[in-house]
Amino acid sequence: MNHSVDKAQNQYKATLHLLQIELVKLQRHIIKRGERILLILEGRDGAGKDSTIKRIIAHLSPRETRVVALPKPSDREQTEWYFQRYVAHLPAAAEFVIFNRSWYNRAGVEKVMGFCSDRDYEEFFAEVNDFESMLTRSGILLRKYYLDITKKEQKARLAARRDDPLKQWKISPIDEQALKHWKDYSEARNVMFARSHTHLCPWTIVHSDEKKTARIQLIKDFLSRLEYADKDIDLLAPDREVVFDYDPAYLKNDMIAP
Repeated sequence: MNHSVDKAQNQYKATLHLLQIELVKLQRHIIKRGERILLILEGRDGAGKDSTIKRIIAHLSPRETRVVALPKPSDREQTEWYFQRYVAHLPAAAEFVIFNRSWYNRAGVEKVMGFCSDRDYEEFFAEVNDFESMLTRSGILLRKYYLDITKKEQKARLAARRDDPLKQWKISPIDEQALKHWKDYSEARNVMFARSHTHLCPWTIVHSDEKKTARIQLIKDFLSRLEYADKDIDLLAPDREVVFDYDPAYLKNDMIAP
């Protein structure tokens, strides 16, 4: 049993190392060409966004790589156009920016927890597709991923988080509501997919109950969608049972957690 675990761990480390080399290749290409890349990671509390980002940026240049995880809006920001505070963090030439949660807070947490009005919620969906279209037309390479976990797995991860002294910073009042509002979050997620999955800016789903598998497959898929020099195409064939573009049919066949 231990031998099998060790073998799987070694395989994971070896594959991750090769993928991190590919990420460095991508960054060299971005810097040379002055390209702009924006990666959005969404998902329930405990879905693995932080740990995935940690592996993506591990060997990238901190000067050209930024992770954006905005706190709740200030009193002033609450009076601004909703997308305004996100615009300031968009990538400039040669930058790779990762949003750990994004403007889709309005479609998820804010909707479920009552932090926005119905009018604000509808206004968001009236604007988000046009907003993202403008970003892509401006030359930003935008990719959107949703890390999907089951209710059982979320419960286990949130419990482990409370017991781990090194993860105390992750605990928030919202965590306490995550399981209680599981169904509400599912409904909000489904509406978000239906109203913001477009041909130009599609949603890609990642099964994340197995953290290490999810990290590997997300990085493979992300790299497979981008062009850069010396790309190892054979390495970047993602497992479509783990990472796949959204389709409404997946809400009915349990490909997406109910």
